[in-house]
Amino acid sequence: MSTIALTNATVFDATGAEPVEGATVVVDGELIVDVAAGGAVPASADRVIDCGGRTVMPGLMDAHVHIGAIDVNILEQHRNYQTSHAALKMGRILNRTLMQGYTTVRDAGGCDAGFRQAVEQGDILGPRLLVSNAPLSMTGGHADWRRPTERGNTVECCSQVGMNAIVADGPEEIRKGVRENIRTGADQIKVMASGGAMSPADELDTIQYSPEELRMAVQTAEAAGKYVLAHAYSSAAIRNCVEAGVRSIEHGNLMDEATAALLAEVGTYLVPTLSTYELLHRQGAEHGVAPEPLEKIRMAHEQGLRSLEYAYRAGVRIASGSDLLGPMFEHKHRELSLKAEIMPAAAVLIATTRVNAELFGLADRLGTVEAGKLADLIVVDGRPWEDIAVFASPTAVPVVIKGGDLVKYELS
Repeated sequence: MSTIALTNATVFDATGAEPVEGATVVVDGELIVDVAAGGAVPASADRVIDCGGRTVMPGLMDAHVHIGAIDVNILEQHRNYQTSHAALKMGRILNRTLMQGYTTVRDAGGCDAGFRQAVEQGDILGPRLLVSNAPLSMTGGHADWRRPTERGNTVECCSQVGMNAIVADGPEEIRKGVRENIRTGADQIKVMASGGAMSPADELDTIQYSPEELRMAVQTAEAAGKYVLAHAYSSAAIRNCVEAGVRSIEHGNLMDEATAALLAEVGTYLVPTLSTYELLHRQGAEHGVAPEPLEKIRMAHEQGLRSLEYAYRAGVRIASGSDLLGPMFEHKHRELSLKAEIMPAAAVLIATTRVNAELFGLADRLGTVEAGKLADLIVVDGRPWEDIAVFASPTAVPVVIKGGDLVKYELS
């Protein structure tokens, strides 16, 4: 660990305050120790980085990734990998995600605690990783990847890492599935509360887990100090989740205004994931995605921005995820630009940093540029609160600091 001073910086701290120009951010060890306009460079600094007026802001966060989705056509391609090969590909995705400026990500199902341990122990250079382990799905639900002709356990046909799931029906099976995920190191629990675009046996707007089943998942998770995130599109499925005490709704593309108002009233987080539908709508056929899921993707794509507008106008706690599959993860910047069609760019940045940290329960350590917080910082070549499209450039984030470690430095 060393002392790093980022000088001549414009600081967007994600607290809601106006950006501060000509500032100095001092990192000592793993912590931010000072943020000051025109601050002096400490004599003890081991490294001084002149930002040249570029933006210093918190490391980006993605609340909905699938590190195990190593191909776009997950229904078919994941079956073709040896477990070791899939794991190596997942490690590469983690590394490249960090280089994009994402210092914390929440895997929304499939990635197990071994990958988190590999990052923490330095075996993989990647972002802070919160894992859900195997998501819970009803038989024939969104994470039941079996073909109609297949029987037996859902993981018997595929690699033992990545997009695996637990098929559980009824409260008692769900209780056991949640406990098994907690036993094997899950940070949070993922459930499938509605149909999905890429699953073979369900429609997008269907209701899957019942209120009773969802309540069991929430109660069992909360007994162990965990929370539940729920895949849900339709208003009916979202309402079931809210009533059961689910902490965050993932996607929400088919949500109506009244349901958005309910989310705001209760304080449930919404994690919109707009970019995956846009990219799959445009490119899915090229990657071998079949016509049936492509039609569901079209529906989700066409209604996603409208649902986000309902949520933003209602005052919902809007976090940010991407849900991008395979090589599409390289286009995370598109998620920010799509949200900025509805929300001010500054609000999008805050959703992708501070609000995500609050959702994860890490707001005391991450999400803003403030003294005492962990030094997860990026330097951005531009003023993203004015033009969020700066992230589209492959050189947009030349500097990444994670926990005080300078993990990327590409300033000329």
